Amino acid sequence: MHDAVDRYLDTGEGRVFVRAWAPGAASDDALAPIVLFHDSLGCVELWREFPRLLCDASGRRVIAYDRPGFGRSDPHPGKLTNDFIADEAKTTFERVHEVLELDRFIAFGHSVGGGMAVACAAAHAQRCEGVVTESAQAFVEDRTLQGILAAKEDFARPGRIDRLRRYHGDKADWVLHAWIDTWLSPGFAAWTLDDELLRVRCRLLAMHGDRDEFGSMRHPERIVALCGGAAEIERLDDCGHVPHREHPDRVLARVQPWLAPNLP
Repeated sequence: MHDAVDRYLDTGEGRVFVRAWAPGAASDDALAPIVLFHDSLGCVELWREFPRLLCDASGRRVIAYDRPGFGRSDPHPGKLTNDFIADEAKTTFERVHEVLELDRFIAFGHSVGGGMAVACAAAHAQRCEGVVTESAQAFVEDRTLQGILAAKEDFARPGRIDRLRRYHGDKADWVLHAWIDTWLSPGFAAWTLDDELLRVRCRLLAMHGDRDEFGSMRHPERIVALCGGAAEIERLDDCGHVPHREHPDRVLARVQPWLAPNLP
């Protein structure tokens, strides 16, 4: 396994931090790389060991980046819009895709990053070979809002925000409010992933824990029902919102063979 390589990309509105993991010399460089899309409070560092494990298991290059305002990337220039999930395909990912010359790719997203992975697959239907969503939301569910309200109360306790500052530094307050304020906004209540799902043309795997505190199994069911390509659900029993951290072996064991048909 080669060491991960870090770099910054200029988006025109600030720098974005990118990390790439490369498999060993015996791997096939022709395989489409996997691009990771982090969750609402996440960043490259919070994927922890999973990208390296995914790289080993798949034999593919794995790329992760911090969206503006998160992790090591520059601060976000303002507030998130209600279209921020779909807009990822036209903003930061578009720049990452262009600079890294990703002729083909597989999109893998966790939580809100799953929605972004779908949006990027829809916007680049000729280039995206597959999508893996993990704990993704497809609409605004009461269970999701209840989970966010519980998290809001928890983060209001003394010292709780320090957990985010370890990864986001001075941007931690923005990260927290971008998540809470956007999802709880009345203007966001009607959001769905429907339009993007209908425009997906590649294969899709929707992974979801049966104990996900931020969304029921209605989300992967809707994702699979509306996806424009061949789609399937992987229900993860006894699993919460972060499968790649709670049960990495199970996630990798499911994803690795699923990727095999995408061999050129």
